[in-house]
Amino acid sequence: MSTHNTSIESCIACMLACEECLTDCIEVQREGCAEMCRDCADICALTARMQARNSIFRADFSALCAMVCGACAVACEEYAAQDECCRKCAEACRQCAAICNVVAEECV
Repeated sequence: MSTHNTSIESCIACMLACEECLTDCIEVQREGCAEMCRDCADICALTARMQARNSIFRADFSALCAMVCGACAVACEEYAAQDECCRKCAEACRQCAAICNVVAEECV
């Protein structure tokens, strides 16, 4: 599978993990984590679309996505030991960040 397809799939998987974590964090009132998951889900969705259409901005969006995913992973890792949803989200964010960094570098 190409890096292109892997990146799109990773962004979508991360978006879904963030949406699930966001719902969980709202229920237990983890506002900082919820806000980060919301931002991350949004940038992952947009990045997947930019990559799918081979936008001239895909490197920029991929770099930003990697940065936001990294920040979201840190926020979720704070609760990962006590919350499975946060652990899964942090893992998806780390994976997406790594792949988006590769895409950003390949596109330059």
